[in-house]
Amino acid sequence: MQVQQTLVLEETLWEAVLNRDPTFEGKLFYGVRSTGVYCRPICPSRRPNRNQVCFFQSVQEAEIAGFRPCKRCQPQFETVPNTAKSKVLAVCRYIEAQGDRIPTLSELCSQVEMSPSYLQRIFKQIIGVSPFQYADALRSQQLKQRLQSGEEITHAVYDTGYGSSSQLYEKAPKQLGMTPKTYQQAGKTVNIVYAIAPCPLGYLLVATTEKGICAVKLGDEADKLEHILNQEFHQADIMRDDHTHKEWIQAILDLIAGGEAHIDLPLDIRGTAFQKQVWQALQKIPYGETRTYTDIASEIAKPQTVRAVGNACGANPIALIVPCHRVLRSDGSLGGYRWGIERKQKLLIQESKFYKHDSNT
Repeated sequence: MQVQQTLVLEETLWEAVLNRDPTFEGKLFYGVRSTGVYCRPICPSRRPNRNQVCFFQSVQEAEIAGFRPCKRCQPQFETVPNTAKSKVLAVCRYIEAQGDRIPTLSELCSQVEMSPSYLQRIFKQIIGVSPFQYADALRSQQLKQRLQSGEEITHAVYDTGYGSSSQLYEKAPKQLGMTPKTYQQAGKTVNIVYAIAPCPLGYLLVATTEKGICAVKLGDEADKLEHILNQEFHQADIMRDDHTHKEWIQAILDLIAGGEAHIDLPLDIRGTAFQKQVWQALQKIPYGETRTYTDIASEIAKPQTVRAVGNACGANPIALIVPCHRVLRSDGSLGGYRWGIERKQKLLIQESKFYKHDSNT
């Protein structure tokens, strides 16, 4: 009886997809197994074969199952009533008017007569971040402007609403990318030395600070890699020296060639707490093995962040050492790779070959 009811329900959902029924908007999403894409019921794309289709009740459910959003109907952006949009914009204006303080969620709710859970959800859906994150970003921006104008650090910290200087310094790597003092000096105290070496994947660029490796990049042309580095660290003093930390570069070259399965080098990378959590999970993937984006989301105990995991992989500043190339889509396809799909494929083939060799010896 249960199976029969399920079949009847799925036929109803399939009819909604065939008819592009707008009454199912926000209540139904369908995934296509052959493409790994999920859509709204009103998507204008050609209808898939019925045996390739599965149904979901939410965007999160579809993405946890490993499907990615359709580029045509963009199902990840839910339809929001105009009244809700107006209220969210009103909340933004209210937050901006507070200046040196971050209003509480209950305070914001009272301004627009929304429940806390609904305001949180609809605000993040429209703006992309939570109300607190929006207010915190405004505060950080005000601090940056004050520091750039040369204002004394202590005054800037307290005038922008930070309760103490220690509270800011704890957040500094995430919000400023460096300490307030270094930021105020436009990053001029950061010295970066880089080297470039040919490798089986084209060219390898390795950049280091006094604390460790801050960037590892791959490309076809050395000058383009230099340009990317200078854009990312445009405030720093950058110089090329192919002899400094030569042993670090050789270790990475050995990893590319398959002669080294593990490397342990000092790192100096900046990212959000979430990005660092993802990068640490990637470093746990054994040589010769792969994981899916869904696996990594589960590994960090945040199963609903599959897309965010993919973004964190794309933002990985140190290729190879943080092996984002070992992450695949749920259907087994390669997915994206900042340094090119062909390089990702070559790396995986190389690692798989040596992994199998080691297993047989």
